[in-house]
Amino acid sequence: MKSSAPPRPAARPSRLRPLWLAAGFLFTGLGVLGLILPVLPGTIWFILAAAAFARGDERWEAWLLSRPVIGELVRDFRAGRGMPARAKWIACLSITLAVALSVPRIPAVAGQVATLLLGVAGVAYILFMVPTRRA
Repeated sequence: MKSSAPPRPAARPSRLRPLWLAAGFLFTGLGVLGLILPVLPGTIWFILAAAAFARGDERWEAWLLSRPVIGELVRDFRAGRGMPARAKWIACLSITLAVALSVPRIPAVAGQVATLLLGVAGVAYILFMVPTRRA
């Protein structure tokens, strides 16, 4: 059976390729930290890492997507399937906890307000804009 999709253009070398690779490794490292630290979400960093690797080196993108849990989350995000409900609640609770612990330590009122607004925006985005994937 012949595919009707147009052929993919040959990859051309890019001067930015090393920067995309570095970004991919940085985001992967942040994602690993997010798996360990309760207040740092990990999934978004893996999504960014996959996007950076896709521009830097497709082999690293394939490696990341082949990871058992991480790859599934990134593939689901790319396919528009959203996040599992449990992951959404964990992310929202993590944002809320991080903001609650940070705001009292910020000396400037403008910084406190900015942190609160970013936290509210993050939670609202996750709850209302990211689809909930049903099991």
